[in-house]
Amino acid sequence: MKKIFLPTLAVLVLGQVTAFSQQKEGILKDTINIKEVIVTATKTKVNRNVVPLTVSVISEEEIENSSESALLPVLSEQVPGLFITERGITGFGVSTGSAGQISVRGIGGNPNTQVLILLNGNPQFMGIMGHPIADAYIASDVEKVEVIRGPASTLYGTNAMGGAINIITKDQKNDGLDANGRVMYGSYNTKKIMLNSGYKKNKFNILASFNHDQTDGHRDSSEFKINNGYIKTGYTINNHLNVNADFSLANFVGADPGPEDSYAGYSLDIVRGMGAAELNNKYDKTNGSIRFFYNFGEHNITDGFHSLDNNYGVVAYQAISLFRGNTITAGLDYKQYGGLAENISSGEPVVFSDTTVTEMAGYIYLQQNLLSKLTLNAGFRLEHNNVYGNEPVPSAGLAYHPTATTTVKASVAKGFRSPTIRELFLWGTANSDLKPEKMMNYEIGVMQKLLDSKLSLELTVFNASGDNLIKAVAGETGYKYQNTGKFSNTGIEFAGAYKPSDNLSFNLNYSYINMKYHIVACPEHQLNINGTYKLNNLSVNVAVQHIQNLYTQVAPTEEISTYTLLNSKIAYKFNRYFDVFLKGENLTNVKYYINYGYPMPGIVIYGGINMHFQSGQGK
Repeated sequence: MKKIFLPTLAVLVLGQVTAFSQQKEGILKDTINIKEVIVTATKTKVNRNVVPLTVSVISEEEIENSSESALLPVLSEQVPGLFITERGITGFGVSTGSAGQISVRGIGGNPNTQVLILLNGNPQFMGIMGHPIADAYIASDVEKVEVIRGPASTLYGTNAMGGAINIITKDQKNDGLDANGRVMYGSYNTKKIMLNSGYKKNKFNILASFNHDQTDGHRDSSEFKINNGYIKTGYTINNHLNVNADFSLANFVGADPGPEDSYAGYSLDIVRGMGAAELNNKYDKTNGSIRFFYNFGEHNITDGFHSLDNNYGVVAYQAISLFRGNTITAGLDYKQYGGLAENISSGEPVVFSDTTVTEMAGYIYLQQNLLSKLTLNAGFRLEHNNVYGNEPVPSAGLAYHPTATTTVKASVAKGFRSPTIRELFLWGTANSDLKPEKMMNYEIGVMQKLLDSKLSLELTVFNASGDNLIKAVAGETGYKYQNTGKFSNTGIEFAGAYKPSDNLSFNLNYSYINMKYHIVACPEHQLNINGTYKLNNLSVNVAVQHIQNLYTQVAPTEEISTYTLLNSKIAYKFNRYFDVFLKGENLTNVKYYINYGYPMPGIVIYGGINMHFQSGQGK
């Protein structure tokens, strides 16, 4: 570990630099709360402190306070060990020069196929390439986000090898009509508009939103525009049963400015959609759900690439408590993904692939509380893929509570990632004999509350090692994908929250990752600190992010980026209907890189107005 961070770590241990905790409706919601936060990291709702997995929770209030339209950049600042690449003021893009690369503890893949994104528990990834599309996830629709740092493959299957990000969208909870709006304008002719509205009467509720982002970009040929719509509806049948359905559709167009001192890359026009329906049940000793999901998309890139992809299936589980302190969750998953990939640049289309892959799985997850202090967990999944066959996935862990304010966690878990359609069947690098990537993760952590719960601390130590990684290897007939790669990452993660008064709060998260094999899009050190001060209707937030030894390229030569950013936001609330804000990013005008060859913008300034309307109960 570099000497520059030894004083910082000493400060962390002493708990002198801490993080921000917010109270809403009498329940503390923050990224490290160890007692009150409810998570779904075992499929059923449980207190976070009895789950052996390391879970970060980002609340609706934290997401809204960011004033971001895209969701993923908010997570990168709130979760230790999580890093997401960017290439400009807005818009991640796809194909060559794209950003939106997600890594958890240095595990992500390139493109990102080793961290699974879920929407309300349903898997989200592009059917052909196997990775999520970062621009499709909008902050205004989100109630909270749960991030599992470490393998979640026992519960969620493929792509949850390094972790899982479960985006839980809002429901309309208050009777009557609610409506919200936001208008922003800023540097590089950037415009952002958000509108959402919800209605509830008796047993029926509905919520809808629309977002529009547009920018000229901070470089030539870096313009970007997106329109996104989302609708969610629910109906309570009785005290035990309810149904929900949701649908989203996004269209975005953009351009790749290309590496600096080079030519601009390709332009793109992409449509992404998602639909899901679910039936949930809840009784005294059992609860569960059956969900049907369908993801689809059409990609057009000016190099001639065109694709129609889909990813659909059924997710079903049921949890039962046989006796006091016991929960058994059993589930079945079915999904099919793939689609058509072709080149339409001239003449007759040239079809690269038109196929699908089917996966089926069954799993069981056991949880047992003993003597009110110890919770044991164990899980096993058997995944069947129609290309490579079966893959067993075990996990085990415990959570121990020596005192009411202390939790000690430990776990061991296997993660895996199935080969994608691209790797199996597309282009000259394809190899239909590929096997899944695999890893094992070992971790231990401590969560502690002090000073009458004004101070919360979390420390986790982990070791993650993987093999069978799919890499393009040179041979006599050219490059071909092979199961040959390895990684070995050891690290620590720290998060803290301190609220000395109602007006003042701080938050902090830090991660250090020692990589035996250097990995692109994974910083060795990552530190985020922010503080908020409130005086009547005025609030001021100041945030610092330090990234050290971020590998933007590892071959043919290693390129490393280190930078520190200063961001701030000032907001004033006139009344319950209306507030304004001014937000600045990179206020010290640092020149830095996250994607190799793509300089990030200098000082960026936004101004905006938030509007709120509420009728009926909860007014």
